Order: sequence, then structure tokens, then C-alpha cells
Amino acid sequence: MATNYLQRLKLAICILLLNCVVGLAFAAQLPLNKIKLPPGFKIQVYADNVPGARQLALGKNGVVFVGSLRGKVYALIPNAKGDKAKQVITLASGLNLPNGVAYRNGSLYVAEIPKILRYDNIDTQLKNPSEPVTLNVRFPNKTWHGARVINFGPDGKLYIGIGVPCNTCLLPDKRFGTIMRMEPDGSDAKIFAKGIRNSVGFAWNPVTNVLWFTDNGQDWLGDDLPPDELNRAPSANMDFGFPYFYGNNVPAPKYGKLRSAKGMTPPAWDLPAHVAALGMVFYTGQQFPQQYKNQIFIAEHGSWNRSKKIGYRITWVKVKDGKAIAYAPFATGWLQGQKNWGRPVALLVMPDGALLVSDDQAGVVYRISHNPG
Repeated sequence: MATNYLQRLKLAICILLLNCVVGLAFAAQLPLNKIKLPPGFKIQVYADNVPGARQLALGKNGVVFVGSLRGKVYALIPNAKGDKAKQVITLASGLNLPNGVAYRNGSLYVAEIPKILRYDNIDTQLKNPSEPVTLNVRFPNKTWHGARVINFGPDGKLYIGIGVPCNTCLLPDKRFGTIMRMEPDGSDAKIFAKGIRNSVGFAWNPVTNVLWFTDNGQDWLGDDLPPDELNRAPSANMDFGFPYFYGNNVPAPKYGKLRSAKGMTPPAWDLPAHVAALGMVFYTGQQFPQQYKNQIFIAEHGSWNRSKKIGYRITWVKVKDGKAIAYAPFATGWLQGQKNWGRPVALLVMPDGALLVSDDQAGVVYRISHNPG
């Protein structure tokens, strides 16, 4: 029996070492030298072996939680310097598209289809979490545009994006095409904003507490229409036009004649068509130059059906007096010609001011830092 135990132990150690070597080799193969950043910035791999890495959430002691579309949720344990994950732990597996993660008061919230799970006391149970609590709320079970993001707002409520299960359509279930909010236990769930095709990223302006969110425009209207959108929702019950209008209240081909544009809210900024704007954050750290303070970064996942690819980058939006006034690339290079080797998904500002970026194609999380040298 002792011999069998030693054999199993040796095998486990070999597998662990092999995984480490493969992970390091994979990270070394990523052409990070292709990523173009402004002067003084650098990018490195923060964590590899995170298959399908999607939404990011910051927990206690620098632990980063990662959702995915592959049924798993991960925890990234930082090293002593905080500039790299020393360990990747699989917290949960076998879930239904657990894209969304959020952390609050020692609990990890995970949005899968059609529910939200809560893992209590997660800080002390990273290697063996207790069975999760299912919040007292249910959502549609459609998987098309089912990658849901969640986040806690300044009001203490939990927000979730519910994309439409189609390219463009009218649906009897009014929860589709919305951002909803609820109490932390899932009660009192209500629609906060509507007329939204598919928002996979939202954040609150740290100065004004106003919600901003990205929205993906419909497909098959050509290479340059309609725009993706960056939207601003200073109050509840605003209508952002889908499926009747896109951009600056331009009537959509199929449904534009069915409604008046009166009461519809146009985007805060028209983004290029098909860039697939997903995660966004306001930069609240102290590490980056002052020009980026309280400004928006957007992860553009990249087009999938455009004749010439676009996106596959991180852009930034300058905000002044509550309005978007400029838009520019920040990190580019995941797209080389017409071949992409990575797809940014979500962003997270770390306590030291570095910016983490998940990449579901490469299965890694990057760290972007600034040192003027």
C-alpha cells in the first residue's frame, strides 16, 4: 500500500511539474513584443493556464477571481511582489457559462445560466469552497449572448447584463436586452436600463457614481454598421433604443419604423462597428500618468464576421464633465494583419495601480504597468 501511495505521489508531482513547464513554455511563446503601448508602459503575463479567462474580480489580499465560458471559475493567488500569480486554483467546475464574477464582504458571486451563485467565506476556502448559495432570483436560460457580467454598484445593489438571444428581435420576456439590479440576496430584481442588445461590461464613474456600459451592435448590416456603443445611464428606466434604433437614434432596418425616437437615449460615444466592446473600467489607480485618472479603458474582443478584422485591442476614452470627448487605441498588437493570437475580454485595476487584462483565446491574464524609467 505504501508503495502504491509513493507511486501515486511521484505521478502527481510529475504531472504538476509538467503542467508548470508547459505553462511557462506557452507563456514564453506569446508574442508580447508585438503589443504596442504608450511610452513608459509594459505588458507581461500575470497568470497563464487560465483557459477561457473572462470577467475579473478583486478579492481579499490581492486574490483575483476569474470567470469563464468553459464551466470553471478560478482564483489567482499573487506572489509576494504582487506582479504575478504564483498559483491558479480551480474553485468550481461543471457550471453553465459562469462568465460573471463579483466579490463583496468575503463572498464570491458567480453568474451562470440561469442563476447567480454565492460562495461564502471564500477567502478561507479557496482550495475547498463550501457548497454555494443560490440567490433568490432566476434569469432567462438562453445561451445566445448568455455571457453575463455582474458587479456591485455604489448603491450596494448587484447589477447584471441580460443580452438578447438573437441577432435582432422583439421578445415577450422584457428582461432580455437589459441591465437589471437587485439586492445582494437576489430579491427585488428590477430592470434598471433597457434597449440594450448585449452589454458585457459596465462600471461606475468614480467621481459621479453614474453607470456607463458597453453594448455590441447587431451583425449583418455591413462592415461599418452599426456602431458598437459606449452608453451612460445617470438614472433608472432609460431606453437605449435596441432593436428600433442604433447609434445617434438611426432607425434600424427591420424595426425602425415601429417606434418613435422620442425618449430614446443615444450613445455617449459611437465605437467602431464590430469591435466587440466587452469589459470596461474607470482607471482609479495611482500608477498610470495623470491623464488616465478616472478615464475609461475598454477591452475590444474583436470582430468575428467582418471582411477585414477590427478590434483585438484595448482603447481608452477621455471623459470630461461627465461626457466622453475623445477615443483612442491604448494597447494594440493582438491582431497581426488578419491573424489574431489573443482577444482581450475584461479589465481590472489592481491595488498597486496596474491594469489586469483577461484573454479568453490565449487563456491568460496580462498585467499592464507603468514605469517612466
